[in-house]
Amino acid sequence: MNVPITVTINGTAYTRDVEPRQLLVHFLRETLNLTGTHIGCDTSSCGACTIMLNGQTVKSCTLLAAQADGAEIMTVEGLATDGKLHPIQEGFWQEHGLQCGFCTPGMMMAGVQILKNNPNPTEEEIRHGLEGNFCRCTGYHNIVKSIQYAAKKSAAM
Repeated sequence: MNVPITVTINGTAYTRDVEPRQLLVHFLRETLNLTGTHIGCDTSSCGACTIMLNGQTVKSCTLLAAQADGAEIMTVEGLATDGKLHPIQEGFWQEHGLQCGFCTPGMMMAGVQILKNNPNPTEEEIRHGLEGNFCRCTGYHNIVKSIQYAAKKSAAM
């Protein structure tokens, strides 16, 4: 028996009936076609599925869609506004913070959380904030530079 849920994602309200065991990541990708959130490991180890739920980063593979009923969600698709890149997106572009791009949505969402908690983080604080989000390509150097870029850009705004 399906259960009705209502969530607001990237500013748009959605009401859908969901299978009680459907994971939030599958709801986002398969039901709503918001494919920016990636499925990596299905064990909450990689962070590719990181989103913001009620203002905090969570791994969407660890939550059931039904648990998000009433929540405010932001995915990587919600970062840009009015066609203008979010500073974290601009940072990843300017500082070459991606290679294959698979981890990038989760890294960006983690970066948003880092800057929300501390608008001027040190390199060590950024690296600590990225724990739980794995990149198998970059070695993290340019990801850290991307978040530093976003911090500077945000401070100048």
